[in-house]
Amino acid sequence: MERTDVPGLTTRSDGRWDYPALSLPALPAGSPRPSNDGNRGEIHHADPRELLLPLPAGATQDKELDGGWVTPERFAEVYEKDKRREVRLALADYAVRHVAARGWTMPDGTSSRVYLLRFNSVGIAERFKDHVLVVGADSGVPLAGSPTLELDPDWASSGLVENTMAYLFAEEKPYDGEQTRLGYVQAGDTVALLTHSRKGGAPGVPFHQSVILQNQLLG
Repeated sequence: MERTDVPGLTTRSDGRWDYPALSLPALPAGSPRPSNDGNRGEIHHADPRELLLPLPAGATQDKELDGGWVTPERFAEVYEKDKRREVRLALADYAVRHVAARGWTMPDGTSSRVYLLRFNSVGIAERFKDHVLVVGADSGVPLAGSPTLELDPDWASSGLVENTMAYLFAEEKPYDGEQTRLGYVQAGDTVALLTHSRKGGAPGVPFHQSVILQNQLLG
């Protein structure tokens, strides 16, 4: 699949959300894309806020996570209380450059959050993912509320940009009230965290769609 192919934006028959047509932001003159052979650090030169997923049709914007910057302390609140200090210190140690975030709620009650963490190079971003978040075969640092997450059995990883990675997890039944889905994307110098949660179950199709589209924006 080409990175400009936007999956399923013309139909909602399978549960996909109606995102606006996506386009990559313009870069400063002379700045390469992260996948360019001359960009050894795989640096994103675009403003991270312009690389966040836009709101799908019908979404209600979160007043706090409005597509702008958030502090590392705010990002750390995603995780269990006893892990937040560790995450905050690691963000300082790994010299995170920016944290951008957007949140929204859909008419069916699905609550969505997207955070983009930009580091100084692909190597630093990868070490943060591997050694701080400890993402891989399991979901790593527990989220606030400590939902038990397992690898998403329905995730096929199709549609990802070459040389990027995505890790998807889902809370299995029985879950207490609402179900949480969690995804991490690493593309160059940036690590993205995405969550969907909804009482009674968070549908998998729009979550997979959101991960793919965020991956394509970063790739």
